[in-house]
Amino acid sequence: MARRNNNKMTRGSKLEPAVTELRFNLPAVGAPSYVDLNQINSLVNRRFYRQGLVNAIQSIEVQFTPLVSGTPATGTVTISKMPSTWIFSNAWQKSFATWQRMNSEALEESPSVRPRFLDFKIYADAEHHQAGFVQNMKPFSTATGIGFPLTGEWEASKASIPLVSPAGAFLPGETVEREFVGVGANYPGISPATGFNALSLVEGYAASRGLPNIVDPNTPADASDTGGGTPENWMTAIFNDGTDQSADVLEDMVTENNTAPYPFENGPIPGGGTYLDTLYPGGANQFPGMQFHDKLLITTSTIGGSDTAIGGLFPCGLLRFDTSITGGTAQVIIRLVPGAHRGLMAASMLEM
Repeated sequence: MARRNNNKMTRGSKLEPAVTELRFNLPAVGAPSYVDLNQINSLVNRRFYRQGLVNAIQSIEVQFTPLVSGTPATGTVTISKMPSTWIFSNAWQKSFATWQRMNSEALEESPSVRPRFLDFKIYADAEHHQAGFVQNMKPFSTATGIGFPLTGEWEASKASIPLVSPAGAFLPGETVEREFVGVGANYPGISPATGFNALSLVEGYAASRGLPNIVDPNTPADASDTGGGTPENWMTAIFNDGTDQSADVLEDMVTENNTAPYPFENGPIPGGGTYLDTLYPGGANQFPGMQFHDKLLITTSTIGGSDTAIGGLFPCGLLRFDTSITGGTAQVIIRLVPGAHRGLMAASMLEM
């Protein structure tokens, strides 16, 4: 009897080819650098990868090269990513749903104008927003040294918020447009790259829901801030329709409950006092930055002049590199995992 070849791929199971090794130049010092993997995957593979994916990375290698032969180059490279927490997952999903609803209501009368590549794209943090997508790192060819100077359209998503006066009066036809940052505070400042201020996914999520406390739910003070040009509860403000019943209802929903084992608004501060604002990790007040992934300390006296960080799962495919290098230059090689999502291992953020 012939032996069955269990290793042979069956018809229809062939993986799509995709680039899995990406090489970038890192700056020696200065502002942080950002990689948007799905922008890069779209570019190098010439097909559309949505930003709303959790991307699998096998490894991240950093290679140092001395400026003067025989003189060691030293430095550190800190790698950060979007938080792998239920908080960021829920914040992304609720923000995405809010943005989709806003678009759907606008497209009700003109569905044919829906763009083919409509996608929910965010900045990682305030520094990323200030720099703009135009400063995202691009890969280059090892053989030629020429990278990808020409890119396609990769525009940040926007929220259009109807304006309501401080007194609660609807202002017909008046709106403000904002972009999105994943972590940190709302309204980090107008980006010189885009001309827009930004909304925080985590802060928006925190301001739109109740919190555990000795009252149930512990309604954030920002929950009723749905008017004016800088509402903290922008998820509700987006749907201002000339009334302020949402703010009134949210202000009335207060009852009692027990105290939770983590800091929260209106909760007790050890030693006395109470916290005055929401404290979601990744928001404005509690661990307001991206999540630490790994840190490399290396010199060119290290064998091979390189070191490798661990791989993992990266929400939205967004990475931040903070570098401090003396006497040399550095390059980073990101190795992706092959898989079933257009040749790469990735899953929708909706499944996170």
